[in-house]
Amino acid sequence: MPTLDMPGRPRLDNFRRQARALQRAVRAGEPGAVARLARHHPGGVPGDARALRLSAAQLVVAREYGFASWPRLTRYLETVAEHGWDTKLGAAASAGPAGEFCRLACLTYSREDGPERWARARQLLSRHPALTAGDISAAAAAARPDDVARLLAERPGRVAERSGPFGWRPLYYLVYSRFDPDVPAGRVLAVARQLLDAGADPDEGYLFDALPSPFTLLTGVFGHGELGRRRQPPHPHWRALGRLLLDAGADPNDAQTLYNRMFEPDDSHLELLFEYGLGAGDGGPWKARIGELSTPAEMLRVQLRWAVEHHQPARVRLLVEHGVDFHSPFEGDGPAWSPGDGRTPVELALLNGDTEIAGHLLARGAAPPAPDPVRELIAAAFRADRSTLDLIIAEHPGVVAQARRSRPGLIVWAATQASAETVVLLAELGFDVNARGRGDAPVEQEWETALHHSAARGDVELTRRLLGLGADPDLRDRRFGATPLDWARHHHQLSTAALLEPVTTPPANGG
Repeated sequence: MPTLDMPGRPRLDNFRRQARALQRAVRAGEPGAVARLARHHPGGVPGDARALRLSAAQLVVAREYGFASWPRLTRYLETVAEHGWDTKLGAAASAGPAGEFCRLACLTYSREDGPERWARARQLLSRHPALTAGDISAAAAAARPDDVARLLAERPGRVAERSGPFGWRPLYYLVYSRFDPDVPAGRVLAVARQLLDAGADPDEGYLFDALPSPFTLLTGVFGHGELGRRRQPPHPHWRALGRLLLDAGADPNDAQTLYNRMFEPDDSHLELLFEYGLGAGDGGPWKARIGELSTPAEMLRVQLRWAVEHHQPARVRLLVEHGVDFHSPFEGDGPAWSPGDGRTPVELALLNGDTEIAGHLLARGAAPPAPDPVRELIAAAFRADRSTLDLIIAEHPGVVAQARRSRPGLIVWAATQASAETVVLLAELGFDVNARGRGDAPVEQEWETALHHSAARGDVELTRRLLGLGADPDLRDRRFGATPLDWARHHHQLSTAALLEPVTTPPANGG
C-alpha cells in the first residue's frame, strides 16, 4: 500500500529530488529517514548507511508511492504525461461559446458536476445553436451527427486529435456529456458509430489528477461516483452506448466503473459487463500501461468484500454465480477500506450480523469460520440480539474489553450500517460514543464520529439518542475540521441541523 499520495501534477524531477534528499538524510543518520529505509527497502538498513546508493533511495521513494520499483514509477509518470488530466480545468471558464459549452456539458468528476451546470450548457447551446458547426468536440458533446460527419469528412484525423477545453478526443466528449437528459438515443449512437468507424479508440481514458485508476469511456457511460447519482448520473442511454463500446472492443474490466457504481445496490452495470467477460482476461491496455492496477480477479474480490460488508445480497449472489472466489481470506495489499486482514467473506458477513449473506455463502460451500468470541459479540450487537450478547459475555468475561481494544471506532460503523438499538448496545458495552472512525468501511481510521454521520443522513432519532448517550456536538472531524452541525448543513439536512444548532458552541469568530 502507498504511504504517500501522488501529487496532482507529478514530475520525474520532483521524485529524483526526493530520492536524493532521502539519500543525504540516511547518510547523515537522520532517524526518520533511516526508518523509511528500513520500512520500504527489502534489504533494510545497510551496515554502513553512509554508503547508501541513490538507487536504493529511489526504490524507497517508488515504494512509498505504491510502485514496486523505480522503473515502474518512471513508466507511470510517462503514462501520466500522455494520459493525465487536471480536474481543475472544469472550473476554469473557456474562451468562446463552443469551448464553454463543452466545459459545462460534461462530467468532470470534480465538485463542479451537477444539474445546474448542465442547464447552463443547454442555455448556451440555445443562444448559440451554430457553435457545433466548426468544433467537433462541441458537435460530439451535443450529439449532432450531421456536424460530426461533415467535420470528419473535411479532416478525418480530427477523430484522434485532442481538442476543446479539456484536451479530450471527440468520443470522450460524447460519452461524458450530460447536458440534456432527453437527448435522442439515435443521435448519440449515430455519433458514437461515426467516431468508432473513423478510428476512435474504445478504450480511451485519462488519469484524473494523476490517480492510477483510469477514467475510461466506459467509466463515463456508467457514471455514478462519490457525489451520487444526481450529480454524476449514468449517460441517459448508458446501456446501448455501453454495449456499442463493448462490441467495439472496450475491455470490460474497468476498475473505476466498479468503484463508482459500488455504493448503490443496482447491479445492472455488472450484468452488462459480465456478458462481455468481466473478471477474465489480462486487464487490457490499461493494465499493460499501469502494472500496479489490480487484476480482473482482484477487482472483483474487492467488489465482493464491499457487497458483503454493505448488505448487498443480490450483488454477492451475482458475483458468486460468476466465479468470484468467496472461499479465500482477504490477503495482501488493497485499498484502505478493503484491507488484507485475513478474514474470509463469510467471516465478514457474520461479523456484520448479516445472516442472509453468510447463509448463502455457507450454502454455496464456504467453510464455517472457527469460533471467535469477539466476532460473535460484535455480530450479536449488530443484530441487536441482547440474549446472545449476555451468553457470550458470561462465557468469555474478557471479551468486551478485547472487542473495545480491537475495534475502538466500531460505533461509527454501527451508526451507518446498523440500527439505533445497536448503537445504544455498543455504548452500554463501553464503546466510546465520541470515538472517531470510518462510516464507509469497518476499518479503524480516525476520521469522524457517529454523530457526524447521523447528522449528515438527517437521522433525527439516532442524533437524539447519540446526544443522550453523551455524544459531543463540538467535536470536529479529522478530514475537514467540521462539526456534526456543519455536516448537517452541508448535506441540507434541516431536521438534524435544527436539533444540533442549540447544543453546538458557535465558532469564536462568529463564522
